[in-house]
Amino acid sequence: MASKTLDELKKELPVKQQTVTLNGDVPTGLVLADLVNGFCTVGAGNLAPRVADNQIREMVEESAKLARVFSNKNWPIFAFLDSHHPDIPEPPYPPHCIAGTLESKLVPALEWLEGEPNVTIRLKDCIDGFLGAMDEGGSNVFVNWVKTNQLKAVLVVGICTDICVLDFTSSALAARNRGFLAPLQDVIVYSRACATYDLPLNVAKSIEDAIAHPQDLMHHIGLYMAQGRGAIVASEVFVQES
Repeated sequence: MASKTLDELKKELPVKQQTVTLNGDVPTGLVLADLVNGFCTVGAGNLAPRVADNQIREMVEESAKLARVFSNKNWPIFAFLDSHHPDIPEPPYPPHCIAGTLESKLVPALEWLEGEPNVTIRLKDCIDGFLGAMDEGGSNVFVNWVKTNQLKAVLVVGICTDICVLDFTSSALAARNRGFLAPLQDVIVYSRACATYDLPLNVAKSIEDAIAHPQDLMHHIGLYMAQGRGAIVASEVFVQES
C-alpha cells in the first residue's frame, strides 16, 4: 500500500502509544505469541516469510531481548506455540506448524527458553491462545498462571499483530472485565515486538481464495483494534535495573 494512503488511514485511525517502564513494583508477566519457525523463519513453511522481513526480524529481536531480561529477573514468561495435528485443518489457512516439526518449534533466538524454571510453554491448535489454554477439564492454563503469579499486568508480544496477538488480547481483556483474571489490571501490547505477514494485492490475486494482507496496514489495524478493546499500546518498553 502506498505510504501516503497509509499515512491518511493512520490519521483517521490513530493509535495512542506510550512508553512503559517496568520496575518490579507491579507484578508483570511476558506473553510470547507464536514465535515459532513456521511464522518467523524464512522458508520454514506455508505461512513463513518467503524472504527476509524487517518487521518480523525486529519483532523477534525485541521479544528475545525482553525474554532474556524477564528470565534474568526470574519474572514469569508464558509462551504460546502454534502446533497442529496433521489431519485437523485450520481454515482458511493451509497446513502449518504441524506438531513435532521444526515449524512448531521456537525460533532459534528463543530456543533457550525451553526448560527455564520461570517459563510456561503452551502448545495451541487455534488462533486465540486464551481458548488454546483451555484444558479438557475446563481449567485454563493461562488463567492459572496469572493467578499463581498474582500478576497485575501482562506484556504481549509476537505474531500476528492482527490475528493471534489481537484475538488473545481481546479475550484476555474480556476475561479481565468479567473478573476471571484477578488481580490482572493491564494488558500491554508492545508494537515493536509485534509483527504480521505481508501479502500484497497483486500477489493475492494470483492465489486462489487468497485475501490481500498489506503488512504495515494490518499491523496498524491490529494495534488500533487492541487499543479499542482496552489494551495499552506501548511504543517503547524499559525495564529498570533493581
